Amino acid sequence: MNDQSLLITNALICNEGRVTPGDVLMRRGRIEKVAREIPAGRVERIIDARGKYLLPGFIDDQVHFREPGLTHKGDMATESAAAVAGGITSFMDMPNTIPNVTSRAVLMDKYRLARGRSRANFSFYFGGANDNLDEIRALQPGDCCGVKVFMGASTGNMLVDDPRTLELIFAECPTLIATHCEDTPTIKANEERFRQEYGEDVPFSAHPLIRSAEACYKSTVLATTLAKRHGTRLHVLHLTTAKELELFEPGPLDGKRITAEVCVHMLHYDDTAYATKGALIKCNPAIKTAADRLALLEGLRDGRLAVVATDHAPHTLAEKGEKYFRAPSGLPLVQHALLMLLEHVHDGTLPLELIVEKTSHRVADLFAIRDRGYIREGYFADLVLIDHRTPTTVRREDVLSKCGWSPFEGDTFRSSIAMTIVNGVVACENGRVTEAVAGQRLDCGGR
Repeated sequence: MNDQSLLITNALICNEGRVTPGDVLMRRGRIEKVAREIPAGRVERIIDARGKYLLPGFIDDQVHFREPGLTHKGDMATESAAAVAGGITSFMDMPNTIPNVTSRAVLMDKYRLARGRSRANFSFYFGGANDNLDEIRALQPGDCCGVKVFMGASTGNMLVDDPRTLELIFAECPTLIATHCEDTPTIKANEERFRQEYGEDVPFSAHPLIRSAEACYKSTVLATTLAKRHGTRLHVLHLTTAKELELFEPGPLDGKRITAEVCVHMLHYDDTAYATKGALIKCNPAIKTAADRLALLEGLRDGRLAVVATDHAPHTLAEKGEKYFRAPSGLPLVQHALLMLLEHVHDGTLPLELIVEKTSHRVADLFAIRDRGYIREGYFADLVLIDHRTPTTVRREDVLSKCGWSPFEGDTFRSSIAMTIVNGVVACENGRVTEAVAGQRLDCGGR
């Protein structure tokens, strides 16, 4: 048991739509008291947060930490270290590892891999496949955060392209379904068209034309149609287009059975960035146009987009150095994701209260995560302290992800992560990850 006690004083507490000055006392891993002033009493450490914002920790509902099977790119220890350095206190990892997490035995093995090694709290998705419907039916509430269904091109056995199986998964899945929506036949046709023009030397600027808006929309229509037919609890991951937003309802999360997510890099970049970033920002679905980026920001404001995630997906620089068709999709994001979002606060495009809502409150609500996602007495003490007046310049030597690079190298963000606390333990302070390995398995209800 964690017996440590911490008191944060003079913080600007951003929580549940308000910013209020106050103190937070933590003991035995939980928040014991939140008040305007709290006497120190018998406390092991007092942290004066004067001038800094205190937020509930970022809960990232989509990462690829690569373990098991792809650990030359990342693993539970390295990627969770990068996460806590970026203010992410909990994560949900995807099932397209080696082996794929398409059986309950592999799922339980993955929890064992994380236990005692992850600096952030963790839960895992179960993977849908064409041949594991019985395994999906047997899932119990809390076994996983959801069932991931790749309705587009994917790794290994995880592309669910059999119409009957897809129908049955949507009809019978006992938990939330999270989908990657891109239409494979559309993508294949686009690939062939560009191959005919460029051979193997397709420019990376073609990526959003190959993984096109049409491919995304067609697949998202299929997912939402199936969910409506069967009353499925559906969460569509990483929307990238204005057109897809038309398929989702604005307004609060309460009562919604169909929700959607946007990722930080879709709010940061548009397709003009391929000219300088190339393979470094190649990801699936692809970063689209400036108009799409603006629409996604509006989707956050009007509630069509319920949460923000990273889709952190590290690859080695050698892998990224390949030509278009061989260069893998994905980029490392967890260490700088919150800093990216805080740029919108500095620019006046998103308020801090909304960022907290979309990275903490609504993620906890959407996945029915017990006692996390808010700064409330009795909740787990997962917190991040933000210094909005001290900038952070991204340097390769500071990158903690095992892949060892960032697409933001040389960029300066106007804020910094002063401290990250996981279960009442300081996990990172002033850019330095501590020895503490305090991550716990999330208690997810799979609403």
